[in-house]
Amino acid sequence: MGMDGGLDHCQGTLVVHVAGGFATDCTDPECVDLDQLRHDLIIDCTALSGGCGCTVIDESPAFARAS
Repeated sequence: MGMDGGLDHCQGTLVVHVAGGFATDCTDPECVDLDQLRHDLIIDCTALSGGCGCTVIDESPAFARAS
């Protein structure tokens, strides 16, 4: 039991990825339970400094516009 009233929680930040069915991961490499209830800090992946790979827009030639 923790000092926070006995609730088991993670000290890391839970990152919710908008692409791929709202997958999650945590900034704490030792975190194995990605339940939102265990995390005090939860952010959207678009708030990450430098962005997130799951939100990259496809700019391949198939989507290029003709001049």
